[in-house]
Amino acid sequence: MTVERAGADDLAMGALSTHGRVPQQFGVVLRLEPGGDAEAVRRLVADRLGSVPRLRQRLVPVPPLAGLPVWVDDPVYASGTHVGRRTCPAPGDERALLDLAADLACVRLDPARPLWSATVVDGLTGGGFAVVVLLDHVVSDGIGGLAVLGRLADPGPPPDDGGPPARPRPSYRALVADATRAKLAALRRAPEAVRALRHSLRAGGGAHPVRAAACSLLAPTGKGRRFGVATTRLAALHAAAADVGATVNDAVLVAVATALSDLLAARGESVPAFGVGIVVAGRRSADVAHLGNLTSPLLLTVPAAGPPGERLRRIAGVVRRERDAAAATATEAVAVAGPLIRFAAATGLYGRWLRSQQRLHTLVSNVPGPPAPLTLGGLGVSRLVPIGVGDSGNVTVSFVCLSYAGTLTVTAVADPERVPDLPVLVDALQAALDELTPAAGAPGDRRAPSPGRPAARR
Repeated sequence: MTVERAGADDLAMGALSTHGRVPQQFGVVLRLEPGGDAEAVRRLVADRLGSVPRLRQRLVPVPPLAGLPVWVDDPVYASGTHVGRRTCPAPGDERALLDLAADLACVRLDPARPLWSATVVDGLTGGGFAVVVLLDHVVSDGIGGLAVLGRLADPGPPPDDGGPPARPRPSYRALVADATRAKLAALRRAPEAVRALRHSLRAGGGAHPVRAAACSLLAPTGKGRRFGVATTRLAALHAAAADVGATVNDAVLVAVATALSDLLAARGESVPAFGVGIVVAGRRSADVAHLGNLTSPLLLTVPAAGPPGERLRRIAGVVRRERDAAAATATEAVAVAGPLIRFAAATGLYGRWLRSQQRLHTLVSNVPGPPAPLTLGGLGVSRLVPIGVGDSGNVTVSFVCLSYAGTLTVTAVADPERVPDLPVLVDALQAALDELTPAAGAPGDRRAPSPGRPAARR
């Protein structure tokens, strides 16, 4: 019998989610074009996501000497119980939809069931529906999440016939045998794993990193989150970055630093540079049979002063070089660091450190999404908005990015108590993206300036 273990990175994410003030959950908001029937969409979403093997399973502990926890089929699984319906609060605009998505994301998924949910939302301005899909991070990282999204979109899998019968749990003998093989393999990889851990620690700032400049971006966060969204044309941003030998990731970091600098300026503060933590994916793709997590942290210093083009040149190549090195050692580093993270999370040590850390001001995650437009049940998906929450300690705002059909969407995730001026940040982020891509899009593609929007830097 095949034993499906949770990996070290999965368990680390699970520990952070279980013991954090806010669960480690992420997902996407799909905005559908008008048409169709909400109940038909709900059934279709349940059938398609219910066909993903991992989304029919629960993570369960095992007896002593039997190794790490395993994924087992839920004997009472019913995909329909994971998909609900909600009416968007008035006035049904984007702000109301994002607030609803944030509230849904902050509700901890039931660990006694497969760790995912979806909600079909009606009552939207302009008609149509939205679908808010959420996964606990123990199930997958963002790369695996794209595989789940691919299963959801048309043409999708064949209609669900109830799925295969639940498989029995592996026997204790099978678990012990599998655990023994895993331990022997880990011993053989130990020297390489230690070297990888050292590199990962250096990538994360080392034992004594440069302290992040004190400012109001660092403050203990609570349990609530709110989202704000900015967009730009992906091709235009790519071209602007390539002109100075940089990448889209570099350009996003510069835009984020510009926006944060403008936010602090509006608060009467300034810092010379920002410590930015980047989530580095250890793989380029995944499929629904191999979800899980494979990531590594990377800490960079992004300058805040000077013209954006000049700052883009200064960091060009740095992100790519450091990301590639971090990705290459992700598997081995996590194998060693994972148990330490789980222990620190379970004992509360990680939470206490997180609320007082001075390494970084913000976190940025960027996932390349589907390049072509998607449909769901024949309805066009007009927009994909990435969302994600977690216990951020004293980091009051972070960013998740997702490209889709030629558009890059950047979602700012903020604690509403600490960042009541989120609209100022979002307008500043939109202005920074627009300045990096002055020829991007046609009139009307960009967010209209608001009265409090900071002036663009030249």
